[in-house]
Amino acid sequence: MNAEVAVPAKAKRADGMRADARRNYQRLLAAAGAAFAERGADDVSLEEIARRAEVGIGTLYRHFPTRQALLEAVYRDQVDALGVRAAELIQADSPADALAEWLAALMAFGKAKRSLTTAMLDSELLSSCRDMLYGATDALLTRAQQAGAVRAGVQGADVMRLTHAVSLAADMGQDPGQAERMLALVLGGVLSPAG
Repeated sequence: MNAEVAVPAKAKRADGMRADARRNYQRLLAAAGAAFAERGADDVSLEEIARRAEVGIGTLYRHFPTRQALLEAVYRDQVDALGVRAAELIQADSPADALAEWLAALMAFGKAKRSLTTAMLDSELLSSCRDMLYGATDALLTRAQQAGAVRAGVQGADVMRLTHAVSLAADMGQDPGQAERMLALVLGGVLSPAG
């Protein structure tokens, strides 16, 4: 049985835009994502994001009329990228390697999204994105279990929480290699001895 991963539709599609508008939209998302990851969503002005994207503030407001709209678009863009990655990984030759790559991607996402989710706690977007991430984790985990690479009884929600905990713990330390070592420990507990 080959599990499928649902890839979420874009919250705001850039497909119907003129090429220059689509380019500006993507530049704004990239600039905002980088700035939020560096300093947090609350500590970056919209003017700074527009400058980083090399567009005027009016262009930013045409695409994102509020800070909340920008936060949600950045979050959705990052989750969409994870959805695409999960769909690729579900087709990988090695289910164990695919699961390991997925958990590493989730850990990186956890670090990048921390400041975004605080600002969006009420958002319906969080719920739909969480459903996609949990669904992708379940699909990749089930596939690895069916291949005998993951211990029976391991639950997707547990793996998600462990990955999130590793990301949080690694943020508190000063050791740049700690997250990867801790993730290896998690994988050691999840993978079957043969996997």
